[in-house]
Amino acid sequence: MEAFLVSTGIVALAEMGDKTQLLALVLAARFRKPWSIALGILVATLVNHAMAGALGAWVTTFLSPQTLRWILGVSFIAMAGWMLIPDKLDDDDLDKKPPRFGVFGTTLLVFFLAEMGDKTQIATVMLAARFDAYLWVVAGTTLGMMLANAPVVWLGSRFMHLIPLRAVHIVSALVFAALGGLALLVRP
Repeated sequence: MEAFLVSTGIVALAEMGDKTQLLALVLAARFRKPWSIALGILVATLVNHAMAGALGAWVTTFLSPQTLRWILGVSFIAMAGWMLIPDKLDDDDLDKKPPRFGVFGTTLLVFFLAEMGDKTQIATVMLAARFDAYLWVVAGTTLGMMLANAPVVWLGSRFMHLIPLRAVHIVSALVFAALGGLALLVRP
């Protein structure tokens, strides 16, 4: 259960102000089909995080727990720095043509591609390597992604301007730095 809760919290926090959250906002504003968009985000996240979790679980087969602890700690500290660099959505991420694959297919494809190499995908790899609970990590990171993106899909731009994203990024960076420090200092 710890793997699930930690994974949910870390990804929900990391996703605040992320490019995929901005992408969810653009998709919601453009297509106005929240159920299709949310389902596309869910499926893209499940596939992406299942692959990332599998990579993290595989890494544990040849790295020692001590090495993994150091990798996790340094990765989380690096992620703290990364959180301070706000993501921007490129205009090329979603062109102006009507969707060839429908709203669901377009969301699935664009969201999956945007998530490749993203903070939350890297966090999923690290969490799966840290915890011996692949399914709980993937379920947690997927829930965290949905907790951060589903409200954006339904509420759209109505309330997004009320959230001070810079403050969210700073708090997120502090949490990641603390988690990285704990991983490096506390021995199992």
